[in-house]
This record gives sequence, structure tokens and C-alpha cells, in this order.
Amino acid sequence: MRLDYPPNYTERIGAVSIHALQKIYEIDSGKMPKFNGLHQHQSIKAFGYDELSSIFQELAIVIPVKNEKISLLEGVLSGIPNECLIIIVSNSQRTPVDRFAMEVEMVRQYSSFADKKIMIIHQNDPELANTFKKIKYRSILNTKSQVRSGKAEGMIIGILLAKMHLKEYIGFIDSDNYFPGAVNEYVKIFAAGFGMATTPYSNIRISWRSKPKIVNNSLQFPRWGRISESSNKYLNALISHITGFEREIITTGNAGEHALSMSLAENLNYSSGYSVEPYEFINILEKFGGLLPSNNPDIIEKGIEIFQIETRNPHFHEEKGNDHLAGMMQESLLAINNSKICNTELTREINDHLLMLQVKHNNDMTKLNFKKKHLIMDPIKIIPIDKFAEFVVKNSKTFIRIG
Repeated sequence: MRLDYPPNYTERIGAVSIHALQKIYEIDSGKMPKFNGLHQHQSIKAFGYDELSSIFQELAIVIPVKNEKISLLEGVLSGIPNECLIIIVSNSQRTPVDRFAMEVEMVRQYSSFADKKIMIIHQNDPELANTFKKIKYRSILNTKSQVRSGKAEGMIIGILLAKMHLKEYIGFIDSDNYFPGAVNEYVKIFAAGFGMATTPYSNIRISWRSKPKIVNNSLQFPRWGRISESSNKYLNALISHITGFEREIITTGNAGEHALSMSLAENLNYSSGYSVEPYEFINILEKFGGLLPSNNPDIIEKGIEIFQIETRNPHFHEEKGNDHLAGMMQESLLAINNSKICNTELTREINDHLLMLQVKHNNDMTKLNFKKKHLIMDPIKIIPIDKFAEFVVKNSKTFIRIG
């Protein structure tokens, strides 16, 4: 892979470095020749297969699944490089049709042809909930002592499974991607990002080149989705307020496809549901941006890097419907709105936006609650990973390892 390096601009807030969007020039840059200083381009970085492969071996790809088409999930699996550990965290229905059993059967059949290392677990496995109770990690549980059915909760389970297999990096890819080639590009971007990082604490976020859709029987390629456009707008407004300079550096506010170094992932809080992606930005700024008191001097000393890299492939995924999008919009904006670092003027703008959203959907959906507070989950570093691994492997009825 060949891409911009170093990024053409970096915004620094405390210990956090947010790099401007980087462009890919070659998805596959070929086998790298032996080092020759005369041929090194000062503004371009190329990663050969051997270099990417060494990072793939330390990378786990977590795929949260909820009632997706089996063929879509199988396509996503086919796009992930062989060296990566694949972790499927399913929240699919068990009754009246057991879709989880269908997913397991597909993975078993697929694995008979592809020599991949795959793990799968169901998010609502009662023994998984019991494990969290035993290790006293209750912030992931609901009032009935069950694991909540949110995306962030599934991501945390995936991070823990990656940690118990000693992986250094975790990438997240949605299960509704139509193009396996795009999935392959995402994973290469993750590896390239970690290869560029100068700190153990890094976040790689993918900016889609376009999100194709059909309008009036014509295929169009808009740059942003509705939710990303709004999240980016308000995150940029927040950063402009903090720095005193108007910026539009954030292009990945709702990046479902993103990756974290384990060192950073285990030190972050996570916001429940679909607010998880924009909240990662907020939590990093709250903890390491020098805006609030911090209990992490070692991390602040080394710094945090956020890379944003634009794909070459378009992003084409399953449509979820207007109600789903409105709910995601609400959760994403509230993740920004409820932060201690959000200024009064921005809070007013976001509340006005949510009120307009309420009016727009007043006749066809449940009333939006723009004062809703999200549940914030504790960093997973407090979890004794050896105990978690022991309980999951011994007791879980849905935990399966293949390959």
C-alpha cells in the first residue's frame, strides 16, 4: 500500500495528535525493493506485503453481527487477510429461527475451504453474562444482569477475546459490507496506520471515498452519509472551539470501520449502543487532551495518534431504514452533546438539530429523547484477562474456535 506520509496537517490538542485525511495512491504497491535512500519519496510511504503481513499477524478483526444476510457475512470473511484472527460477536436472534446457529454452520463450512483462525460467540450467552458478574465488570450488564444488546457491548467482548489471544491491535468491520475487496482494503489501511504510528496508543479511522446509492434510477456517489456529515460538523465545531481556529479536520466521526492499538483500547471508556464511534473521539479528548484532569501520565507522555485514511473503494452496505438512521443520529449527537468538554453554544446547536429531527419524524416514529444520557462502560484494563479467558473457555455454551 502506498499513501500520503507524513499527513499534510496535524491538529494537536494536549497529548492527542489528529492527523488530516490521508490519500491512498496504490492499494497494492508491490514487493518492496531493498532500501535505497535515493529512491525514497519524502511525502509518500509504501508498505510491502511482508511489512503488512507482520502486522496482520498481531491484528484481530472483530465483526459485530445482528441478523445480517449469511452471504454478506461470508463475503466479509473472504476479504480479511489470512494472517488475521477473526472474531465474530453475534447478537442475532435465537428464536423462532436460530440465526446464530446458521452463522456458526456457515463459518464451519467456510473454514473447510479457507484456512483461517475464526472465533464466534453470542453476545447474550448467559454464561458470558455470568463471567462479567464473576470478574465484577458490571457496566456492560443491564438491570437483569444480562449483557446489553448494543454494538459497543459487542465490541468490548471482541476486544477481550483479542486480548486473551495476546493481539496487539484490534480492527472493527461491519458485517453488512457488500464488497469483499473493500473489506480487504480496510484491513490493509489498519495495518498501514499502525505501521506509521510513532506511539503505542493509536487509532486508525477509515473515511469512505463515497457511499453509492440509487436516486431516480441513477447510481450516485455522495461523499458523506447523513449521520457522518452531522457528526463531523459538530466534532469539528468542538475542536474549533478548543483551539480557537476554525478547522474541518475530522472526516471520520462515525467510522464504523476503525482500529485501535490494544494499549489504547484497554484504557478507553465506551459509550453504549451506536454512539460508540463518535464517543471514542470525545473520550480520547477528555482523557488525554489536557482539557480535564488526567490519571494517565504515562500515556500522556507517549501521546496518542489518530489517523484518518480515505479508501479507494466505495462503501456499499445494507440499508437499515429511516427509523434506524434517526436513532443512530440521535445517539451520535448526544455522545458529543453530553460531554463535559462540549461548550454551551455547541450544546444549543445540537439540541436544535435534535429538535428538528424530532419534528421531521414526529408522525412516523417513537418520540426522540434528546436529553437521553448514555451508559458509559469502564475501561477493560480493570478486567483480569486470565480469569475472563478461563471462565469463557470453560463455561460459555456459544464460544467456538475454528482453525
